[in-house]
Amino acid sequence: MHRAISPSSGDEDEPRTDGGVVSDGAATGPESESDTGVTERLSAAIDRRFGTDFVESSIFWLPPFLLMGLFVYGAVIWNLLISFTDYEGFANAPDYSNLDFEMYTRALADSGFIDAAVNTLILLVAFTAGTLAVGLVLAILIDRGIRFENTFRTIYLLPMSLSFVVTAQFWLWIYNYNNGIANSVIGVVGLGPISWLGNQGIVLYAVIFALMWQFSGYAMVVYLAGLRAIPDEHYEAAKVDGASTLKMYWRVIIPQLKGATISAAVVLMVFGMKAFDFLYSLVGGYRPPNGADILATKMVREAYSNSQWAYGAAIAIVLFGMALAVIGPYLVYEYRRNNL
Repeated sequence: MHRAISPSSGDEDEPRTDGGVVSDGAATGPESESDTGVTERLSAAIDRRFGTDFVESSIFWLPPFLLMGLFVYGAVIWNLLISFTDYEGFANAPDYSNLDFEMYTRALADSGFIDAAVNTLILLVAFTAGTLAVGLVLAILIDRGIRFENTFRTIYLLPMSLSFVVTAQFWLWIYNYNNGIANSVIGVVGLGPISWLGNQGIVLYAVIFALMWQFSGYAMVVYLAGLRAIPDEHYEAAKVDGASTLKMYWRVIIPQLKGATISAAVVLMVFGMKAFDFLYSLVGGYRPPNGADILATKMVREAYSNSQWAYGAAIAIVLFGMALAVIGPYLVYEYRRNNL
């Protein structure tokens, strides 16, 4: 005996010819199962790519990720748009209706921009290479087991704890023409006095030397960690083969410091691009001595002193591109080594 199903009954489930059941008006047939399958496959793909706790941990990483995207990368994109305009001062809002590369063309035709770009490249290369060389020598000397190792390590690392402002004032006193320590020292051997910050030919190298003094301790610590990670067997094997101390370090030890060299060089180049603080504190203004102008100081000077906001934004984008040229290859290198 079959029970009749009343069409008006809302409490009973209605059978369907395709095998599904409609309950309370909700579809639970093959279409719903297909949606569930897509969701499960998507979730499984996310788990395989980012880890099983990616979604669950989003409450911790998503807010700072969004804030970083808005206030850092969003600001970079906005700055890029401003560089395509002719924006000047605060009188009017930027006009985004007519974007062009006029400011970049202006920069390539500006001898001041070219000089600042060349000075920036010289500063980055000379400062990074010199700091790495001094740091490596200090690390090797300390690694050889000298007395008072901890004391010397602290002394060498201490300058890095100082701000650019303090370092600039310190070296401004050292480079003083009349009674600075630098001229007093070279005066002992009958040289000088030299206008370290007034001579266009040497002022950039005087700045580089001061920055090397501040960051050589950082390079020393990085290299020292790399040296301590090399097994003692490598030193012993080189000695057994009859290698002198110099050849042992040059052919056996230093090649194994490639990772430390790359990571330290990237950090030092970034610090070199931020030398605006040092130069501003050195002269107390946006214009450093002739021969020491870099892209960072010219960018700020064009934007804040001359109210050329679009031109300053274009210089900032060029500087940002240089930073990407430094950091990008390093990130690719670390990714290929599965360190990211």
